[in-house]
Amino acid sequence: MSRKIYLLIPIYNEAENIPNLFKEMNTVLPDEEKFFVFSDDGSSDNSSGLLAEYFKNEQYIILGDGINYGPGNAFNIGFEWILNHSQNSEDIVVTLEADCTSDIDLLPKMVCVNRLGYSLVLASVYAQGGGFDKTTFFRRLLSSFANLFFRFVFDVKILTLSSFYRSYSISLLRAIKQNNKQIISEKGFICMLEILIKAIKQKAKVVELPMVLHSNKRIGQSKMKIFKTSLAYLRFLAKFYLYI
Repeated sequence: MSRKIYLLIPIYNEAENIPNLFKEMNTVLPDEEKFFVFSDDGSSDNSSGLLAEYFKNEQYIILGDGINYGPGNAFNIGFEWILNHSQNSEDIVVTLEADCTSDIDLLPKMVCVNRLGYSLVLASVYAQGGGFDKTTFFRRLLSSFANLFFRFVFDVKILTLSSFYRSYSISLLRAIKQNNKQIISEKGFICMLEILIKAIKQKAKVVELPMVLHSNKRIGQSKMKIFKTSLAYLRFLAKFYLYI
């Protein structure tokens, strides 16, 4: 079977961003076989309809039962679907935002680095050369503090812990699935820290590539609620120490 690039994209009320998302996805990796896995987390707008309209000539599927659970659940059902359908050990799974804030020009390099033997490639705003093109001081401060704190708590040497924009080898995801009840159990944005820790426990070869986060490309507001996300991080920390 030919190898595929699965692009797993969680969707929650992204109707305004879908036309630009299609433009980016239509031009990137032209020589690769791409399969789009859209995990709709209970959108109340016409996101699913627009995805079906714009991506009708692509290989794609739209997952979801119409209920809003959170991005962790959206990622988990997407990963599960891909693991059940992937037939090539060289397949790669890319996760990214639907709001076009991910630097899509970085994606070919991420895939190339995966194929050099790295099982997890992270697009990092904190790696040398990365950064934010536009964000509030408070959000940047919170992000920096959270990354620094959890790197210390979990003894993780990686700079970016919570970014959606990553590329995984299919073999790493299978190993995570084999050794855990779920690939992701957390429902909120902390799901990215959860799967990263699980990947590290599987001795994943991880590398970070610098990326500039293009917040100005997003139409509408970020879906992340700072207070709710902060509480989720504290719960995750408490659960970790209770477990050990």
